[in-house]
Amino acid sequence: MGLIYRLLVGQPAPVNMAPTTREASKKEKALDAAPPASEAEPGSKHKADPDSEGANESPKAKRNKTEIADGHSTEKETEETKGSGTEADKTKSQGEEKDDQDKKSAVEPHGRNVPEAVPSSILEKGIIYFFFRGRVGIDEPSAVNEIARSYIILRPIERDAKLASGPIGDAGNSRLCAIPKKVLPQSGKDRWIAFVEKTSASFQQLKDEFLASNDYETKTAGTRHSPAATPVAEGVYAITSTGSDSHLVYILTVPEELGEVQKELGLKKKGSFIISTRNPQYPAPANARLPKGPEFPEEVLKEFRSLRWMPTQPKHLDVVNTQFLFIGESSGVEKALKPQKADEEENKEEPAEELEKLEEEDLQRLKGLSDDDSGRVFADLEVNADDYPKLQTTF
Repeated sequence: MGLIYRLLVGQPAPVNMAPTTREASKKEKALDAAPPASEAEPGSKHKADPDSEGANESPKAKRNKTEIADGHSTEKETEETKGSGTEADKTKSQGEEKDDQDKKSAVEPHGRNVPEAVPSSILEKGIIYFFFRGRVGIDEPSAVNEIARSYIILRPIERDAKLASGPIGDAGNSRLCAIPKKVLPQSGKDRWIAFVEKTSASFQQLKDEFLASNDYETKTAGTRHSPAATPVAEGVYAITSTGSDSHLVYILTVPEELGEVQKELGLKKKGSFIISTRNPQYPAPANARLPKGPEFPEEVLKEFRSLRWMPTQPKHLDVVNTQFLFIGESSGVEKALKPQKADEEENKEEPAEELEKLEEEDLQRLKGLSDDDSGRVFADLEVNADDYPKLQTTF
């Protein structure tokens, strides 16, 4: 009667908040019809349905409802997530540890006991590799005239670094310098131009773009074969300054005994050259022109002033197509490693002592890389020695 009376007088009937059996059935069907997560619209997991119950509730309220509906499922999911997270972190940690091992380097930056005692005349030091490449189609040259070009790879390290065990490591700072004359200058009468072919090179880049052989097609001769690079020697080097000149001085570590190939190419157990950088603002000699010159920063160009040549600095060698003059020094390494007066007054180590110490460290670490010289060189450059020519001592 009360309900009929209210309807007759125009009063609204009270709203029943509890869903009817039919409404509950409809809700259950709607839930059953919802698509699985794999078929849901991207991002729909985080979208709120404005018509759904509880859309405006706080996240905490929603979480409580889920817990009530699903009992301990949320707690279970949390425990599983923790477990999977721990496994993921463990896997990640193991991966990072492996990467660290792979990237292990023999170089110990600031490894000298007294870093400030490093001679100021040493502008740069590091590891040096000597290679040659045979002429087209000649994999095993039998004489110097069958060599197309010789090369030097410089891998700089910190001035106050020392060498421990293991490979040198790839710092992505290697330089590849080409020597078109094939052989190295022997005396002051021998003067020829070399140039920087690659800078800031990784070992992978050297492997792909320098060490490997290459077959290519020509219109006139068909397929041509450029041989793989052949190692000749490895050692330590320093770029030094004696005031008016810069020098590239080296001590070979391998091979232990110089063979015919090393001597024919002009290598010595200890050797040095005067090196001077060419000013690209002047025309290059007709027989030494490159398709494109070096792009020196303005500050470097200003340092040349009106000079055609200036003593080479390490930063010059960090620019592709830098040309530098190689002048032989028949007197040996004495001039290149001469101590500066200021260093002597401060009781700094002599340049010769530092380079000899570095060579001894290099010798010890190379012994642990392989049983033969070829294996040692290529292990240092992170490539398989079996894929490349052996270190050659005889033609």
